[in-house]
Amino acid sequence: MAQVGDYEAGSNSHALDMVTLPSGSVSTEMEADMIRGVLDANGIPSLVVAAAEFPALGFEVKVPRGLLMEAEQLVAEALAAGPQAAAEAEAETER
Repeated sequence: MAQVGDYEAGSNSHALDMVTLPSGSVSTEMEADMIRGVLDANGIPSLVVAAAEFPALGFEVKVPRGLLMEAEQLVAEALAAGPQAAAEAEAETER
């Protein structure tokens, strides 16, 4: 079974509750997808939530509470690395 922190998936732990990533409240679906891509690449489960009827409300990326700090750190590192690092990573995968 997959684990989140010290908790097994399927337990009644609050560490598995999905919470909004502080840097995951964004205005476009593209931004939310990029954040989700960083998390997925690092093995952190996530989901994107949006109000389909009201796109102006934006999008939220949610992660398990037990992985919130790690997810926030990964997103901060990706933002600090900037678009140049993303282009280099993409070029590396095309080889």
